[in-house]
Amino acid sequence: MKNTRPKLAVWKFASCDGCQLSLLDCEDELLAVAGAIEIAMFPEASSAMVEGPYDVSLVEGSITTPHDAERIHEVRAQSGTLITIGACATAGGIQALRNFADVEEFTRAVYASPEYIDTLGQSTPIADHVQVDFELRGCPIDKGQLLEVLSAFLNRRKPRIPSHSVCVECKRRGTVCVMVAQGSACLGPVTHAGCGALCPTYDRACFGCFGPTERANSASLTEWWRRELGVPEPDVGRAYHTFNTWAEPFRSAGDTKDTQR
Repeated sequence: MKNTRPKLAVWKFASCDGCQLSLLDCEDELLAVAGAIEIAMFPEASSAMVEGPYDVSLVEGSITTPHDAERIHEVRAQSGTLITIGACATAGGIQALRNFADVEEFTRAVYASPEYIDTLGQSTPIADHVQVDFELRGCPIDKGQLLEVLSAFLNRRKPRIPSHSVCVECKRRGTVCVMVAQGSACLGPVTHAGCGALCPTYDRACFGCFGPTERANSASLTEWWRRELGVPEPDVGRAYHTFNTWAEPFRSAGDTKDTQR
Protein backbone atom coordinates (compact mmCIF):
# COMPACT_ATOMS: atom_id res chain seq x y z
CA MET A 1 0.00 0.00 0.00
CA LYS A 2 1.36 3.41 -0.96
CA ASN A 3 2.45 5.61 1.94
CA THR A 4 0.19 8.69 2.09
CA ARG A 5 1.68 10.28 5.20
CA PRO A 6 3.14 13.78 4.72
CA LYS A 7 6.92 13.82 4.38
CA LEU A 8 8.98 15.67 6.98
CA ALA A 9 12.60 16.74 6.44
CA VAL A 10 14.91 18.28 9.03
CA TRP A 11 17.82 20.40 7.76
CA LYS A 12 20.89 21.75 9.53
CA PHE A 13 22.89 24.86 8.78
CA ALA A 14 25.26 26.74 11.16
CA SER A 15 24.06 25.74 14.63
CA CYS A 16 24.71 23.55 17.67
CA ASP A 17 21.97 20.95 16.85
CA GLY A 18 20.11 21.78 20.07
CA CYS A 19 16.83 22.58 18.34
CA GLN A 20 16.90 19.35 16.34
CA LEU A 21 17.43 17.49 19.59
CA SER A 22 14.23 19.10 20.91
CA LEU A 23 12.34 16.94 18.42
CA LEU A 24 14.06 13.82 19.74
CA ASP A 25 13.32 15.01 23.30
CA CYS A 26 9.62 14.64 22.54
CA GLU A 27 10.09 10.92 23.41
CA ASP A 28 6.56 9.48 23.76
CA GLU A 29 5.07 12.25 21.62
CA LEU A 30 7.58 11.39 18.90
CA LEU A 31 5.82 8.06 18.39
CA ALA A 32 2.62 9.92 17.60
CA VAL A 33 4.52 12.28 15.29
CA ALA A 34 6.10 9.32 13.50
CA GLY A 35 2.65 7.79 13.12
CA ALA A 36 1.23 10.92 11.50
CA ILE A 37 4.28 12.00 9.49
CA GLU A 38 6.89 10.11 7.53
CA ILE A 39 10.21 11.39 8.88
CA ALA A 40 11.82 11.18 5.48
CA MET A 41 15.10 12.99 6.06
CA PHE A 42 16.61 13.61 9.49
CA PRO A 43 20.41 12.96 9.56
CA GLU A 44 20.59 13.73 13.29
CA ALA A 45 18.40 10.70 14.00
CA SER A 46 18.81 8.30 11.10
CA SER A 47 21.03 7.57 8.10
CA ALA A 48 17.96 6.55 6.09
CA MET A 49 17.10 9.18 3.48
CA VAL A 50 13.94 9.45 1.41
CA GLU A 51 14.08 11.75 -1.60
CA GLY A 52 11.90 14.84 -1.75
CA PRO A 53 9.86 16.79 -2.37
CA TYR A 54 8.84 17.22 1.28
CA ASP A 55 5.55 18.46 2.66
CA VAL A 56 7.16 20.11 5.69
CA SER A 57 10.79 21.08 6.28
CA LEU A 58 12.22 22.12 9.65
CA VAL A 59 15.35 24.23 9.21
CA GLU A 60 17.83 24.80 12.02
CA GLY A 61 20.82 27.12 11.77
CA SER A 62 21.93 30.34 10.11
CA ILE A 63 23.56 31.05 6.77
CA THR A 64 27.31 31.62 7.18
CA THR A 65 28.95 30.27 4.01
CA PRO A 66 28.46 30.77 0.26
CA HIS A 67 27.65 27.06 -0.06
CA ASP A 68 24.84 27.29 2.48
CA ALA A 69 23.51 30.44 0.80
CA GLU A 70 23.00 28.28 -2.30
CA ARG A 71 21.80 25.17 -0.45
CA ILE A 72 18.94 26.95 1.33
CA HIS A 73 17.39 27.74 -2.06
CA GLU A 74 17.53 24.03 -2.90
CA VAL A 75 15.79 23.25 0.40
CA ARG A 76 13.11 25.84 -0.30
CA ALA A 77 12.50 24.45 -3.80
CA GLN A 78 11.69 20.97 -2.50
CA SER A 79 9.68 22.03 0.58
CA GLY A 80 5.94 22.63 0.58
CA THR A 81 6.07 24.34 3.97
CA LEU A 82 9.33 25.65 5.43
CA ILE A 83 9.53 26.27 9.18
CA THR A 84 12.63 27.77 10.76
CA ILE A 85 13.39 26.61 14.31
CA GLY A 86 15.56 28.31 16.89
CA ALA A 87 17.49 31.55 17.32
CA CYS A 88 20.11 30.67 14.69
CA ALA A 89 17.55 30.12 11.94
CA THR A 90 15.26 33.01 12.94
CA ALA A 91 17.83 35.62 14.03
CA GLY A 92 21.30 34.57 12.92
CA GLY A 93 22.21 33.03 16.29
CA ILE A 94 25.01 33.92 18.64
CA GLN A 95 27.39 33.50 15.70
CA ALA A 96 25.90 36.73 14.33
CA LEU A 97 28.22 38.55 16.72
CA ARG A 98 30.60 38.34 13.75
CA ASN A 99 28.33 40.87 12.04
CA PHE A 100 29.67 43.62 14.30
CA ALA A 101 33.34 42.82 13.74
CA ASP A 102 35.98 42.07 11.10
CA VAL A 103 35.54 38.41 10.09
CA GLU A 104 38.76 38.36 8.09
CA GLU A 105 40.68 39.45 11.17
CA PHE A 106 39.08 36.64 13.20
CA THR A 107 39.92 34.13 10.47
CA ARG A 108 43.56 35.17 10.38
CA ALA A 109 43.79 34.92 14.18
CA VAL A 110 42.17 31.48 14.47
CA TYR A 111 43.29 29.51 11.41
CA ALA A 112 46.84 28.69 10.38
CA SER A 113 45.83 28.79 6.70
CA PRO A 114 42.94 31.29 6.47
CA GLU A 115 43.03 31.18 2.66
CA TYR A 116 41.24 27.81 2.85
CA ILE A 117 38.32 29.21 4.83
CA ASP A 118 35.30 30.07 2.71
CA THR A 119 32.92 32.08 4.84
CA LEU A 120 30.57 35.04 4.64
CA GLY A 121 31.06 38.31 6.46
CA GLN A 122 27.73 37.91 8.24
CA SER A 123 25.61 35.22 9.86
CA THR A 124 22.03 35.76 8.72
CA PRO A 125 18.63 34.15 9.37
CA ILE A 126 16.97 31.91 6.81
CA ALA A 127 14.27 34.49 6.06
CA ASP A 128 16.95 36.81 4.64
CA HIS A 129 17.44 34.32 1.80
CA VAL A 130 14.15 32.51 1.09
CA GLN A 131 10.47 32.68 1.94
CA VAL A 132 9.73 31.21 5.36
CA ASP A 133 6.23 30.01 6.26
CA PHE A 134 6.65 30.12 10.03
CA GLU A 135 9.37 31.05 12.52
CA LEU A 136 9.60 29.20 15.83
CA ARG A 137 11.76 31.10 18.32
CA GLY A 138 13.98 29.90 21.15
CA CYS A 139 17.49 28.86 22.10
CA PRO A 140 16.61 26.06 22.12
CA ILE A 141 12.98 25.86 21.00
CA ASP A 142 10.29 24.52 23.32
CA LYS A 143 9.29 20.98 22.36
CA GLY A 144 5.65 21.64 23.21
CA GLN A 145 5.60 24.56 20.80
CA LEU A 146 7.27 22.43 18.14
CA LEU A 147 4.57 19.78 18.43
CA GLU A 148 1.90 22.49 18.24
CA VAL A 149 3.41 23.92 15.04
CA LEU A 150 3.66 20.49 13.39
CA SER A 151 0.07 19.69 14.39
CA ALA A 152 -1.15 23.03 13.06
CA PHE A 153 0.42 22.61 9.64
CA LEU A 154 -0.78 19.01 9.38
CA ASN A 155 -4.31 20.18 10.11
CA ARG A 156 -4.10 23.32 7.97
CA ARG A 157 -4.62 25.80 10.79
CA LYS A 158 -2.67 28.64 12.33
CA PRO A 159 -0.24 27.60 15.11
CA ARG A 160 -1.34 28.70 18.57
CA ILE A 161 1.97 30.19 19.71
CA PRO A 162 1.73 33.05 22.26
CA SER A 163 2.94 36.48 21.15
CA HIS A 164 3.12 38.10 24.58
CA SER A 165 6.28 38.80 26.59
CA VAL A 166 8.01 36.79 29.31
CA CYS A 167 6.54 39.23 31.85
CA VAL A 168 3.10 37.72 31.23
CA GLU A 169 4.48 34.27 32.02
CA CYS A 170 5.98 35.61 35.25
CA LYS A 171 2.62 37.06 36.30
CA ARG A 172 0.81 33.82 35.55
CA ARG A 173 3.32 31.85 37.63
CA GLY A 174 3.19 34.34 40.48
CA THR A 175 6.93 35.03 40.11
CA VAL A 176 8.23 38.17 41.78
CA CYS A 177 9.70 40.61 39.24
CA VAL A 178 13.49 40.35 39.52
CA MET A 179 13.95 43.79 37.95
CA VAL A 180 11.75 45.55 40.49
CA ALA A 181 12.67 43.47 43.55
CA GLN A 182 16.37 42.91 42.90
CA GLY A 183 17.37 45.58 40.41
CA SER A 184 18.40 42.99 37.81
CA ALA A 185 18.68 44.09 34.17
CA CYS A 186 15.98 41.74 32.85
CA LEU A 187 15.02 41.41 29.18
CA GLY A 188 11.63 39.91 30.05
CA PRO A 189 9.56 42.97 29.03
CA VAL A 190 10.87 42.82 25.44
CA THR A 191 11.36 39.05 25.03
CA HIS A 192 8.96 36.66 23.31
CA ALA A 193 7.29 34.15 25.63
CA GLY A 194 7.93 30.42 25.31
CA CYS A 195 10.25 29.34 28.11
CA GLY A 196 7.73 29.54 30.93
CA ALA A 197 9.76 32.35 32.55
CA LEU A 198 12.42 29.82 33.50
CA CYS A 199 15.20 32.20 34.57
CA PRO A 200 13.08 34.65 36.62
CA THR A 201 11.56 31.66 38.41
CA TYR A 202 15.07 30.95 39.74
CA ASP A 203 15.78 34.61 40.60
CA ARG A 204 17.74 35.27 37.40
CA ALA A 205 17.11 37.99 34.87
CA CYS A 206 15.75 36.93 31.46
CA PHE A 207 18.52 36.48 28.85
CA GLY A 208 16.24 36.97 25.84
CA CYS A 209 16.52 33.39 24.55
CA PHE A 210 13.25 33.58 22.58
CA GLY A 211 14.06 36.86 20.85
CA PRO A 212 12.21 40.17 20.76
CA THR A 213 8.44 40.42 20.85
CA GLU A 214 6.70 41.92 17.83
CA ARG A 215 6.32 45.34 19.47
CA ALA A 216 9.34 45.28 21.76
CA ASN A 217 10.10 48.76 23.12
CA SER A 218 13.75 48.15 23.83
CA ALA A 219 14.55 51.87 23.79
CA SER A 220 12.24 52.47 26.76
CA LEU A 221 13.54 49.45 28.66
CA THR A 222 17.16 50.45 28.07
CA GLU A 223 16.52 53.99 29.26
CA TRP A 224 14.92 52.60 32.43
CA TRP A 225 17.97 50.38 33.00
CA ARG A 226 20.28 53.37 32.71
CA ARG A 227 18.21 55.77 34.78
CA GLU A 228 16.82 53.51 37.52
CA LEU A 229 19.34 50.65 37.67
CA GLY A 230 22.51 52.47 36.66
CA VAL A 231 23.45 49.82 34.09
CA PRO A 232 26.69 50.90 32.32
CA GLU A 233 26.81 51.06 28.51
CA PRO A 234 29.03 47.98 28.00
CA ASP A 235 26.58 45.87 30.03
CA VAL A 236 23.65 47.17 27.95
CA GLY A 237 25.40 46.02 24.80
CA ARG A 238 26.25 42.61 26.19
CA ALA A 239 22.67 42.06 27.40
CA TYR A 240 21.21 42.48 23.93
CA HIS A 241 24.04 40.90 21.95
CA THR A 242 23.57 37.22 22.78
CA PHE A 243 21.46 34.49 21.17
CA ASN A 244 19.28 36.84 19.12
CA THR A 245 21.79 39.62 18.54
CA TRP A 246 20.90 40.22 14.87
CA ALA A 247 17.15 40.48 15.46
CA GLU A 248 15.72 43.96 15.62
CA PRO A 249 15.29 45.73 17.98
CA PHE A 250 17.95 43.80 19.95
CA ARG A 251 20.49 44.59 17.22
CA SER A 252 20.20 48.37 17.46
CA ALA A 253 19.59 48.44 21.21
CA GLY A 254 22.83 46.58 21.89
CA ASP A 255 24.98 48.49 19.41
CA THR A 256 26.18 51.11 21.89
CA LYS A 257 29.38 53.03 21.34
CA ASP A 258 30.91 51.73 24.56
CA THR A 259 30.02 48.05 24.08
CA GLN A 260 32.90 45.71 24.79
CA ARG A 261 32.60 43.03 22.09
